Amino acid sequence: MGIAWAPIRPEHGLALLETPDGLAIAGDPVRYGNPLQVDFVGGKAAHRRRFGGGRGQLVAKACGLGKGGVTPSIVDATAGLGRDAFVLATLGAEVLLLERVPAIFALLEDGLRRARHDDETGEIAARMQAAHADAGRELDTVVARSGIAPQVIHLDPMFPHRDKSALVKKEMRLFRELAGDDDDAPHLLEAALDVATHRVVVKRPRKAPPIDGPRPGHVIEGKTSRYDLYVHRALK
Repeated sequence: MGIAWAPIRPEHGLALLETPDGLAIAGDPVRYGNPLQVDFVGGKAAHRRRFGGGRGQLVAKACGLGKGGVTPSIVDATAGLGRDAFVLATLGAEVLLLERVPAIFALLEDGLRRARHDDETGEIAARMQAAHADAGRELDTVVARSGIAPQVIHLDPMFPHRDKSALVKKEMRLFRELAGDDDDAPHLLEAALDVATHRVVVKRPRKAPPIDGPRPGHVIEGKTSRYDLYVHRALK
């Protein structure tokens, strides 16, 4: 059993736990399932690192890490649990991860700390730095302070769901209780377009509308999700 380190969202019965395996967020298992944790060393991250498809993955293509060997520096402005950012760092990209929700950022920092001390992931995690920041309000300031060139800015904003069936996945239900919806997504896109030097890529469910604002210049579509691309100039 873990030891409750701090209550969060007490109205939802959620707590931040300190466990032998690192920090986790947990609540009623019937509603939220297993505790939420960032693990870059084992589990799904390890499988994807070894068998995920390399630069052929959708996120890699969208962010410009195609077969031509280009490896841009990337800002993941809505980092969440860092899964996409870790894939990009695995492929050689330097990645700045921004997360605005304090509890999720705590998980992210803890996961990175453990990854940096592991023989298989240490080199990958060294290419990742995280900052607790609201990208919609302070993207330019945080990026300038980081020293990472924002060639590509990756966005994966939460958006309001009308269909309750979309919340069936318990992990996503827990995440939404913490993060809520990104009602400021159009402003976030505008900020990203101002800061990115080469392109902004926005991850969306395949059938969801684009974010309000400029129309994407290109779209890369997968089975369940797609990337809307806003390109300033070519990556070389």
